Amino acid sequence: MQGAGLIFVSGQVALDPEGAVVGAGDMAEQARQAFRNLGAVLDAAGCSFSDVLKLTYFVRDVEAVGSIRAARDEFVDTAKPPASTLVEVSGLFMPDLLIEIEAVALAPAR
Repeated sequence: MQGAGLIFVSGQVALDPEGAVVGAGDMAEQARQAFRNLGAVLDAAGCSFSDVLKLTYFVRDVEAVGSIRAARDEFVDTAKPPASTLVEVSGLFMPDLLIEIEAVALAPAR
């Protein structure tokens, strides 16, 4: 049996599988897509959103925090959400991207 370990997920953004931006100009839709992408990475690592300990958001507009929280609430346990940090940035690696989400999760023991 192998013990639990930390999983560090680098920034997930609102790109579809072909690399196209999803929801250009729409923070809520970009946040949902970034969370969908994060979910896929967690799944590949044998984790789920219930294993996430910490989320870090890099956003182009801190005023959109309500849209980001609403999207987050579609994916995480709102009774016990992970710790989080939100940082406003002047830009991301593609001009149309509005949000990037990093995560730290605790992989279950196997």
